[in-house]
Amino acid sequence: MAKDRDLSRTKPVNVADSKRGIPTRCPCGGRIIHEVRGKDDYDTLPGKRFFTCKNYEADGLHYRQPWVIGVEEHIERLTRHVEEVEVLIKFVPEVNYKIRRLEGEVQALTREVDSLTGHFITLCVRWRTWRSSAD
Repeated sequence: MAKDRDLSRTKPVNVADSKRGIPTRCPCGGRIIHEVRGKDDYDTLPGKRFFTCKNYEADGLHYRQPWVIGVEEHIERLTRHVEEVEVLIKFVPEVNYKIRRLEGEVQALTREVDSLTGHFITLCVRWRTWRSSAD
């Protein structure tokens, strides 16, 4: 187990391709914090937000993703999910119609089975009557 941990530290990880959307955990196991760049940091956009690994180092092994990119990817994924659900919702009336039709068929078949059961019992009674009179 300790050997596996040592190998995972030396194994290269491409963090940029490992996850899309809003990250929840870094590959290192660290939790993700919401970082807001301060005014004293050199940046043309002070106050820029990031999803950053708590253990972030600029070594390519930890997440530090601009907030806007993560949120955009998350919204795109949610939009695709909503579109898939809309397609399913369009089939609900058709499925309900088929269910009602099948329920009607089941009721008709149940009546037919009941009728055939009655005929069978009548035939059994007649056969016993005939058999007892033949003896």
